[in-house]
Amino acid sequence: MPSPASILEQYWGYPAFRGNQQAIIDDVLHGKDILALMPTGGGKSICYQVPAILMDGVCLVVSPLIALMQDQVARLKELGISAACIHAGMPWQQVVRILDNTVQGAYKLLYISPERLQTNLFNEYLPNINISFVAVDEAHCVSQWGHDFRPDYLKIASLRELFDDIPFLCLTATATTAVQNDIAIQLKLHTPVLYTQSFERKNILYAVNYSENKNKELIDALQQCNTSAIVYCRSRKQTEVLVQYLLQHQIPAIAYHAGMAKAKREDAQQAWMHNEVKTIVATTAFGMGIDKADVGLVVNYDAPEHIEAYYQEAGRAGRNGVAAKSVVLYNQTDIKRLERSTDILFPQVDYLRHVYQCVAEYLQIPISAEPYRYYDFDLRDFCEKFKLDAAIAASALKLLEQDWLWTLTEAVFNPPTVFITATREELDNVMNTYPDVAYCITTLLRLYGSLFQYPTPIRVAAIARQMKTNQAAAEKMLHHLHQMGIMEYTQQKEGPQLFFHHYRVDSKQLIINTNRIAKLKKRHEDRTNAIVQYLQNNNQCRTQVLLSYFDEQKQTPCGHCDVCTRQTKLSSNTNDLHQAILQVLAKPINLQTIITSLPQFDKQAITNAIRAMADEGVLAIAPNGMVARVS
Repeated sequence: MPSPASILEQYWGYPAFRGNQQAIIDDVLHGKDILALMPTGGGKSICYQVPAILMDGVCLVVSPLIALMQDQVARLKELGISAACIHAGMPWQQVVRILDNTVQGAYKLLYISPERLQTNLFNEYLPNINISFVAVDEAHCVSQWGHDFRPDYLKIASLRELFDDIPFLCLTATATTAVQNDIAIQLKLHTPVLYTQSFERKNILYAVNYSENKNKELIDALQQCNTSAIVYCRSRKQTEVLVQYLLQHQIPAIAYHAGMAKAKREDAQQAWMHNEVKTIVATTAFGMGIDKADVGLVVNYDAPEHIEAYYQEAGRAGRNGVAAKSVVLYNQTDIKRLERSTDILFPQVDYLRHVYQCVAEYLQIPISAEPYRYYDFDLRDFCEKFKLDAAIAASALKLLEQDWLWTLTEAVFNPPTVFITATREELDNVMNTYPDVAYCITTLLRLYGSLFQYPTPIRVAAIARQMKTNQAAAEKMLHHLHQMGIMEYTQQKEGPQLFFHHYRVDSKQLIINTNRIAKLKKRHEDRTNAIVQYLQNNNQCRTQVLLSYFDEQKQTPCGHCDVCTRQTKLSSNTNDLHQAILQVLAKPINLQTIITSLPQFDKQAITNAIRAMADEGVLAIAPNGMVARVS
């Protein structure tokens, strides 16, 4: 069998592993359960991709991020590694095809979103899949005490019940000691090997700037940066506004957020990745799974929600080991927003019942309707229809999701598909009768060879070119063929979906776990207090504060964060002031004379320094106010 190092070099071109990667891979190959904490940019995916290639069977990778799964599968295919993904919103026939291929051993890695683990279809195939091991990405999502709890993750433990001897590799970038313990319990890990790396990023300079003019601070920070930069914003609209502002000030920038069309997002990402544009202004989801080593600056234009999120965002800087900077801009508006966040994120129980009722009406789900169905769900349209505050409604949806009522997926792009349902004989009859239809069918068969086997992704633009017509006409013909019953044509979809887990009940009878919500609320308040204290801290090394939050102690200050730099400068200024005071005290003089003699120093600083020097016994202050050296 090839060595892990040879696989790494063959497929990725890297000469050696980093950090704990080699040790983690060795333990996976020896069948051990593992919990690995690796910092953002630490190369988590290598830890399961390399052993997946080496081991017999398929590695099942559970991930909550559909876009990240799609990106990784595309990247693996480019490298010549067989992989596929199954996620919410995919056509049933496409899922069947992938599962059939998985049973046949066609893939080394199968990525799957957690809610898919519980579907009847997946569980029918599961006993026949030769699973080498299970990799759980973003493992902190299984813990209610983590910063991104997703109840679907709790169902991963069912795999352990079915395959007790299959090893689990659980990976996360951010987990406190309490969350680590909870991960091991919830996923039923067998005496897991714990891998931790220091959360310290020695090459990142952390800085926090209080400013009522954030735009000026942003311009200053970007003008000082000669490499790639990320600017994080809370809202999609803010990304667009900031990009226009930067362009007006001759700073090339591009926006990225989930509200953009998929093609436009990809263009923006590629332009930034290839350094065609230095600065990308994005919402906070941007960056997951993106491997760009030369990011020299990350700016949080708005105060982060909590330290876990901030640490991940800041950690996207300096992955090449070169000095980099993380800057947070905040003002009193941010502090008030954070202080109000508890009320927004944890609405009253009556409001939760109201939102549940609104969802049922919006999706037209009657009481006792069958569960396990996907519905297209547009949050903005939903809120407008029922006159709901979008932020509070989104919080209610998430709380109800955490009570396992439904799963609300992220926006996902599903290309249009065609599946020919007619027999060859029926198809020939139609083509002989309708020449215009025949031309379209012939074009489809020429471009795509699997239309009789399963729903095949198509490109309407390519079909239109072959037919020498426009895209609208080609799409109209596809709809016509669908209506004739010749084929199933599924239009392109790009939007979030809601998956109902239970029979719909009357909202008054809805059982809501208020004790769990109360505990989550308290945990949120603690996290909010921690980030506010971090922002307002002017005395303690920022690296020490961050490490302490993750239960790691650092004895000495980092020496280069804004607090350390300020204190070093202050210490230097204090020494200069002490020397200046001693120089003017050739003979005893009063305080006012000393102040007049040292116009370059602040009056209060001089007064404080004299008191300190007197306390140290360097100076003496007489009852009449005269100050003198102590010989």
